Amino acid sequence: MLFCHPQPESYHQHSASYIREALAPFLKNEEARLRAESGVKTSPFQYVLCAATSPAVKLQEETLTYLNQGQSYEIRMLNRKLVEYSDISSKYVKSIVRVVFHDRRLQYMEHQQLEGWRWNRPGDRILDVDVPLSVGIFEPRSDPLHLNTIEFLWDPLKNASVFIQVHCISTEFTPRKHGGEKGVPFRIQVDTFTCNDHGEYVEHVHSSSCQVKVFKPKGADRKLKTDREKMEKKTPQDRDKYQSSHETTLLKECSPWPETLNLSSTSTPSPIYHSSPPPCGFTDGNCSPNQHAEVFVPGCSDHLLPSSSPQDTQQWLHRHRFSPFSRLFSSFSGADLLRMSREDLIQICGPADGIRLFNTMKGRSIQPRLTIYVCQQQTRNQATMKLGGADVYHALYLEERTLVDLSEKIAGLYNITPQQITQIYRQKTTGIHILVSDEMVQNLGEEASFIISTIRDESSDGYHVVLK
Repeated sequence: MLFCHPQPESYHQHSASYIREALAPFLKNEEARLRAESGVKTSPFQYVLCAATSPAVKLQEETLTYLNQGQSYEIRMLNRKLVEYSDISSKYVKSIVRVVFHDRRLQYMEHQQLEGWRWNRPGDRILDVDVPLSVGIFEPRSDPLHLNTIEFLWDPLKNASVFIQVHCISTEFTPRKHGGEKGVPFRIQVDTFTCNDHGEYVEHVHSSSCQVKVFKPKGADRKLKTDREKMEKKTPQDRDKYQSSHETTLLKECSPWPETLNLSSTSTPSPIYHSSPPPCGFTDGNCSPNQHAEVFVPGCSDHLLPSSSPQDTQQWLHRHRFSPFSRLFSSFSGADLLRMSREDLIQICGPADGIRLFNTMKGRSIQPRLTIYVCQQQTRNQATMKLGGADVYHALYLEERTLVDLSEKIAGLYNITPQQITQIYRQKTTGIHILVSDEMVQNLGEEASFIISTIRDESSDGYHVVLK
């Protein structure tokens, strides 16, 4: 069904001045900086989220915007004629708006996190489009399989606005609820495509995003007020270290979401999510996976290979946030890029991006804070897998010595969400069960080994985990 919302006359009269006012703090300086750095023409698209940025963000950090759960927020798409860009051959463009995780740690297990949210909130969506308020958009769609994504068409020759609603809050993805300020940040990303000769919107032209946190209704207003009061108490010298708060948020250009690189694909992978191990066959008592799975260690896969073609190398650069250099390395294969030294990359890309690119190419990752080994206790009906008469253990690598990280690693081993783990206990030789806390995890010995088993929690749909 075609949704077309004609623009009222008053909208056309005031839209240009409104957009100029919304972008006044950003547009002039930002475009000048981008032209100076890249030497190429900037993108024909700009998006503005009509929500205030937090003043409690340091100058070198990315802006942070607070949103209220379920409230409609406007994203304005700038008329390209206003900013004097060249024409685009396609009459309409398609934009895909999505809410995704900002933290790399949660991106590793995005699929499990979203499935857990779907299970706890049946029938709800993470992201919705408020069609009655939106102006100048056509064919808005919400895929029931993709709860965090909406898409629509719009005419770039005219001003358009889409109103979105985010229904999840930041604390829903933290095992322990500490309040909105401790919740995980999200990203609102907009990917835009033009139409090819076959009438398919698959030609990627632009992507931009911003960082947000979502609070319960009215919580964002209270948090913003608190941040402003904190800044007022600081000295002028300290306030100079922080960004000014603006009434609107400019989405900054970024690399396209990985699945948009190939829209013909029917799957929706996370940027760095890897397939989970086979699910664990839970029983009423102990449990064990149907197969022994490998635990994914962040940063130890998705390496650039010498055999990578120029096309594969381009996708690798996009996945690792090196899009500004994709045109520069457009003809480079994996072998060409890997031959470059650290000094070469610093000279080409600058110190910050050159060092990051070199470290990413060489697969240098953060070493885990703690490594422990677990062996899954078998039930009577299951054969124990042994090599040379010894039980087979799995390695769990903890980036943080916390109960939260331990729960996530165990959940990944069993292919469940961390929220399904009710409690973790440690069983002593005397038979007593001790509740595992952050302090206990901090005092675990390096490369300690445990027999792990699970007990169904009859009061909920979760499981108790026992380390012996």
